[in-house]
Amino acid sequence: MEGQIVKILSNLYFVNSEGKIYECHSRGKFRNDKITPTVGDYVKFDGDNNYILEILPRKNTLERPLVSNIDQAVIVTSCKSPDFSANLLDKLLVVLEYHHMKPIICFTKKDLLSKVEKKELKQIKKYYEKIGYTVLWNTNISKIKRLFKNKTTVFTGQTGAGKSSLLNKLNKNLKLETGEISKALGRGKHTTRHVELIELFKGKVLDTPGFSSIDFSNMKDTDIRDGFIEFKKYACPFQDCMHLKEKECSVKEAVKKGNILMSRYQDYQNFVSRK
Repeated sequence: MEGQIVKILSNLYFVNSEGKIYECHSRGKFRNDKITPTVGDYVKFDGDNNYILEILPRKNTLERPLVSNIDQAVIVTSCKSPDFSANLLDKLLVVLEYHHMKPIICFTKKDLLSKVEKKELKQIKKYYEKIGYTVLWNTNISKIKRLFKNKTTVFTGQTGAGKSSLLNKLNKNLKLETGEISKALGRGKHTTRHVELIELFKGKVLDTPGFSSIDFSNMKDTDIRDGFIEFKKYACPFQDCMHLKEKECSVKEAVKKGNILMSRYQDYQNFVSRK
């Protein structure tokens, strides 16, 4: 039989197979081979004896929290209070691209902006849409709900950006008071000792306030470069161009012409130098 691990408690692995939950143990050989089953893993298991037999190839893995096979991440991004951070947004986008997770940008607190600030933010939103990202306001509830179907989703973003408020709008039965889905499951603020995939809008959402693994420690400079997806549209004279000090660089020319957002290019320079 095949299924997906949706929760881990101690040495018990809760495997969902066609809507039925099986409480399984892992094989001793996993420990010997230093293999750790994680929430999100697709597995082959013995449904009669409740043993996980094999972990199927993973699409991706995050370390904090330890989860696998995430399809997409909603980056909850505040327009104000806290102020919009292009740096954090770009950092998250690069990390998600590296992990092959589809980013969905969701702006919150637009009502706190002045007319001038709204105009500026709309231009920023337009740019991210132009380069290929799904960008929504947190008021686009019906559009956001449709994104969950048949996907495994995680939420991330600034502290105080409104992750809990957004989830309350998506499902009024959650009644979240903190920035985490786990409150709805009766485990209170930051008291969860495990992560869990819960069903939401015909998809699955990771029961965690967001992932914190947003550093570049395992990434090469070329990985960071490739995480800026619009750079790929510009053909430089040589393939391995890093778009920094090289002459005749098409990306740097696009920045000068305003075709690439200056803040994006500056973030790229900072990410490579600080790595």
